[in-house]
Amino acid sequence: MKNKPLEMCLLFDFYGEVLTEKQKELFDLYYNEDLSLAEISEHIGITRQGVRDSIVRAEHTLRDMEKKLGLVSRYGKIDSLVGSMLDDVHRLRIINSNLLHNPEISKLLARLDKNLKTIADDRS
Repeated sequence: MKNKPLEMCLLFDFYGEVLTEKQKELFDLYYNEDLSLAEISEHIGITRQGVRDSIVRAEHTLRDMEKKLGLVSRYGKIDSLVGSMLDDVHRLRIINSNLLHNPEISKLLARLDKNLKTIADDRS
């Protein structure tokens, strides 16, 4: 992933609970609140290097969890596949309404559409 803040926030969403409370707090201030290391250092009362070390350890832990479990990667693939399948259902509906006029196909496509949208909504 090219966008490090986005990558880290996704990893945090999936695996943040494995971090210590202090790592979660520092991570949140750095990535979500967009504070600098110096600002966090002043706010928390530890050295800038201490803040950096804690964030780097948290990043390493999150990446290590992804390497072992692959949930973020799997989520992205499934999300992409669901979107593609929804597009296919839409195209099939057009084909059916223009050429086939088959009510059974219409029912199946409606059920597929509903189920895929449920999956997509559950993932949001």
